[in-house]
Amino acid sequence: MSIASIIIIIVNILLAVILAVGMTPVFVWWERRVAGFIQDRSGPNRCNIGIFRLGGLIQSFADMLKLVFKEDFTPSHVKYKFFFTIAPVIVFFCSFLTFGVIPFADVLVIDGNKSIMQALPSELGIMWFLAFAGLSVYGIILGGYSSGSKYGLLGSIRASAQVISYEAAMGLAIISMLLSYGSIHLTDMVNAQAGTYLGVIPMWGIFIQPLAAIIFIVCAFAETNRAPFDLAEGESEIVAGYHTEYSAMKFGLFQVGEYAAMSASSAIIVTLFFGGYQIPWLDTQAIQSNITYVIMALIIILPVKVYFITKWMKKNNKSMNGEGSREKETKILTFVFWSLSLVIMAILALFLVTGLGTNGVNIITAVIQIGTFLVKFFMMAFVFIWIRWTVLRFRYDQLQMLGWKVLIPLALLNIVVTAVVIVVGNN
Repeated sequence: MSIASIIIIIVNILLAVILAVGMTPVFVWWERRVAGFIQDRSGPNRCNIGIFRLGGLIQSFADMLKLVFKEDFTPSHVKYKFFFTIAPVIVFFCSFLTFGVIPFADVLVIDGNKSIMQALPSELGIMWFLAFAGLSVYGIILGGYSSGSKYGLLGSIRASAQVISYEAAMGLAIISMLLSYGSIHLTDMVNAQAGTYLGVIPMWGIFIQPLAAIIFIVCAFAETNRAPFDLAEGESEIVAGYHTEYSAMKFGLFQVGEYAAMSASSAIIVTLFFGGYQIPWLDTQAIQSNITYVIMALIIILPVKVYFITKWMKKNNKSMNGEGSREKETKILTFVFWSLSLVIMAILALFLVTGLGTNGVNIITAVIQIGTFLVKFFMMAFVFIWIRWTVLRFRYDQLQMLGWKVLIPLALLNIVVTAVVIVVGNN
């Protein structure tokens, strides 16, 4: 195995780890800020390291450290201590492993050697996602059952009922996508979305299978126990559900598992329905053949983005008591952002002057596609956060009715329509 192949494997694993687990403090901070904005309050803004508050981001890291160093307490009434301990671990690892098959870019060719841009280069694709997404719920069920609490047990029962209701509809929606793409490999599915309709509309899954996309996204919300499908927790009526008897890092693993599941769901939705790493109207070959113009566009776009980011910071990151620490922070961050952007622009300009070569073109193309995937990923993650703080929780009967009486019949109908269209089209 060459050094380039080893580096690519390390990059893929790091991307999966960062997006699935490492982004948890950022997502917690992001959710708190969005909730604060919707509820007309500032959100977390007190915790700091020196003059750096980073808009309240430091608070999330402080909370994480608190959970790590807090006393791990197991209630005396818990009979099955092994199951009680292993439950959050199951949730965490299953949600984390779901990210293993997500493709971050097209197949990267270095010196004639092809490398699949996945943490786990498996051809199981969407089947891997379904397996681990469904398995993670058993950690919730086991945690609620073993806690010896009626609140935890009720939360786990609700979780199992919810999974049964929505995994069926999700699986049927995926069948429609498999019929359309003709493959279970996620890289093949993304590459199938590279073309356009009438030269304008991207051939994304959301346009090919709009009904399947709606069903899958709704089921993804239910699978991750996010509002309005968070009846497994239902704090207002059953305390904290399966979380009730947990504390310290065990509780933290449940929380990290929830955000890892949200990250994995966001990534798989982007991959199946929003073109994954594909740039609209620019497939891999188009980027490679027009790499000079693409780099020039990046050189123009980068300072524009930095300008608007720094302008937003100057407007919003201000001290309320006149002590000026936030203004100092803004000046430092502005200097850092502009310095990084100038360095990146200089590197890109150097590429234009000296040339890239075949390997360089392939690497730059992969970097651009990874960046495209990340933009779509964070936009989808924002939708999860936005929905949580804007939509009211479903009643239990409404949740079951939506799963069994609405989504499953629609998914079955969509399979029939898809099959008919494919048969007619082939004839």
